[in-house]
Amino acid sequence: MKVHFSIVLIFLFVFGSLQAQQPDTFVKDNFTKKEFYIPMRDGTKLFTAVYIPKDISNKNRYPFLMQRTCYSIAPYGENEYKTKLGPNSYLMKDKYIFVFQDVRGRYMSEGTFTNMTPQVDHKTKKDVDESTDTYDTIDWLIKNIKDNNGKVGQYGTSYPGFYTAVGVLAQHPALVASSPQAPISDFWNDDFLHNGRFMMGYFRTFPVFGVQKTKPENKAWYTDSMIKVTSEDGLKFYREMGTLKDGYEKYYKDNFFMTEIMNHTNYDEFWQKRSLLPHLKNVNHAVMTVGGWFDAEDLSGPLNIYKTIEKTSPKAKNTIVMGPFSHGGWGREEGKHFHNQIYFGDSIATYYQKNIETKFFNHYLKGNTKQDAGLPEALMYDTGAKQWREFATYPPKEGKKVNFYLSNGTLKNTAGQGSSEYYSDPNNPVLSSGNLKDFNGFTPRNYMSEDQRFAEGRPDVLTFTTDILTEDITFAGEIMAKLNIASTSTDADFAVKLIDIYPEDFKPAEKKDGVIYGNYHQMVRSEIMPTRFRNSREKAEALVPNQKTAVNFRLQDVVHTFKKGHKIQIQISSTWFPLFAINPQKFLDNPNFATKEDYTKAFIKVFDDSAIEVEVLK
Repeated sequence: MKVHFSIVLIFLFVFGSLQAQQPDTFVKDNFTKKEFYIPMRDGTKLFTAVYIPKDISNKNRYPFLMQRTCYSIAPYGENEYKTKLGPNSYLMKDKYIFVFQDVRGRYMSEGTFTNMTPQVDHKTKKDVDESTDTYDTIDWLIKNIKDNNGKVGQYGTSYPGFYTAVGVLAQHPALVASSPQAPISDFWNDDFLHNGRFMMGYFRTFPVFGVQKTKPENKAWYTDSMIKVTSEDGLKFYREMGTLKDGYEKYYKDNFFMTEIMNHTNYDEFWQKRSLLPHLKNVNHAVMTVGGWFDAEDLSGPLNIYKTIEKTSPKAKNTIVMGPFSHGGWGREEGKHFHNQIYFGDSIATYYQKNIETKFFNHYLKGNTKQDAGLPEALMYDTGAKQWREFATYPPKEGKKVNFYLSNGTLKNTAGQGSSEYYSDPNNPVLSSGNLKDFNGFTPRNYMSEDQRFAEGRPDVLTFTTDILTEDITFAGEIMAKLNIASTSTDADFAVKLIDIYPEDFKPAEKKDGVIYGNYHQMVRSEIMPTRFRNSREKAEALVPNQKTAVNFRLQDVVHTFKKGHKIQIQISSTWFPLFAINPQKFLDNPNFATKEDYTKAFIKVFDDSAIEVEVLK
C-alpha cells in the first residue's frame, strides 16, 4: 500500500505540475477571434479584433464590451488569442462580444496619432475626433456582427480611460454603459503637467507618445529611442542630465510630443483644446468612473470627470469609485493589498471587480438599462480608517469647511500675525523621494504614500504639525491651499504635502520587512503650484519681490481619517526634484528653457494667515 500510495502521489504531483504549465485556453475554447479594418467616416481604417462567444446564436445574443487603446491590441492574427479578455475574469467568464481597437495612428491602424485628440465641430464627414471614431466603430459592430443584443459598453484604464471618457461623447443609441478608469481629463493638470509644471518623473516615457510610425506595426517601433538605465541610483541620471532644456536637447529634440510640451508653457489654445471637461454635456447613459487615491498619473481625471457629469448631465446614471490603489491597481489582485509600504486590507481589487465592476456591466448590458444598477453614488475608500465608505453625494454634503492656519510650525484654528521663512536654492533642490531606485521607473508611483521623514528638517522645507489628536478626524472632499507668500525672487513654485504622522509605538496589521512604522510620516495628498499662474492659467505673471501675494490652488481630493493618537502635518517647499522640473525662480517667458545661469536663490516667506482648507465630516 505504501508503494502504491507513493506512486499515486508522484502521479498527482507530475500531473498537477503539467497542468500548471499548460496555458489558459478558456479564451480559445470559448471564443472565435475575427480581425477587421473598420472604416471611419473620413475613410481612415482602424484595426479591430473581435472575440465572439462560440455559443452565440439568434436565441443567445450577446452585448459588446469594447476597449480602444494606443497601447496595442496584440497578439495579432486570427489564430493568436489573448489569454484574458475584458476588465476582469468574472466578465470574461460571463461572456460578451469583446472588442479591441488600435486608435488612429497606432500599431496596425491607419491615420496620424495625436495626444489627447482635440474635440472638433462635426460640420462635415471629414471632421473627425475620438468621439466620431467611437461612434463609427459602434455603428459598424452593431450592423456587421451577427446576433448581438444591440447594446455596447466600453472601458479602459489610463490612456484607454481617456478614450472611454471621450467615447461617452459619441452618444450612439447602442452605447449604454461606459467606465473610464484612471482617465485624463485636462492635459495641463494631469499626467505630464500639474498646474502647468512639467512632471520630470515622466521623462523616460516620451518615446511611447512622441514618435510617429510610418507603416502598420504589430510591435513597438519606438524602442530605439528609450533611455537605458545605467545605474540603480536613478537620481544620478537626473543630476547628470542638467536642466530640462539640456535633457530635451540631448534626448528628445525630434520627439514631437516633448517639443509640444516645451513650447507651450501657458494654458494656451493647444492645451485648452485638449481638455475634455467642457465637452462633457448631456450625457444620457450609465457612467462609472474609477480611480485610485494613490494614482501618481491620473488622480484628478476621475474626480473631475465625475463632478463635471454630475453638474451638466442630470439624466446620466453617474457613479464614482476611488480605492486605495496606484495607477490601475484595481485591475490586478495582490492578495494582501499594499501601496508602497502601507497595508490597506485583503482582496480589495477582487471586491471591486466582483461586486462593483461586474455588476455595473452585467446590469446595463444584459439587464434593464432603464433601471438603476443599485450601485452607490460614490464608493470611496477611507485611506486612514482603511474601509470603504458610501456617499449619496460627492463631495459629501455633510462635510464642513475648516481652515488649518500655518503658524510657527503648528496648525491652528485662527490666523496669526507673523511668518515662516526658508531659503530655496534651485541648485540644491528638495528630493521628492528617499528611494533612489524609484527614479529609474517608467513613471513614479510609490511616492504618493511614501514616508516623508527624509524631507523634514531641511532648512528649505517648512513643517506645520498638530498636537497628538485626541479623537478621529475625517477629511472628505476637496482640499485648498490658500497661501500668502513673499519671495525675494520673481518666480517660485510651492509644493504642499498633507501628511499623516503615525504614533511612535504604531504596529500595523501587516508590514514590510525593514520598515520603521513608528513615527511614519505617510503622505496623504500633495500638489505643486507655480506662482506665475496664480491669477491666470493663460497669462503668466511675475512676482513682485518681497511683496505679499496670495497663491491659491487645489491639492485634489481626499477621503482620509486621521486616527486618534496620530498627528496632521503640512510640509511646504519650492523644489520637488526630480519628480517635477525645477523652477529657476527667475521669471522667464518660457521657464522650460531655463539654463543654470537663470537659477536664482531666494528667501521665501509663508505668512501666518495662510491656511489649508479641508472638508471635515461631522
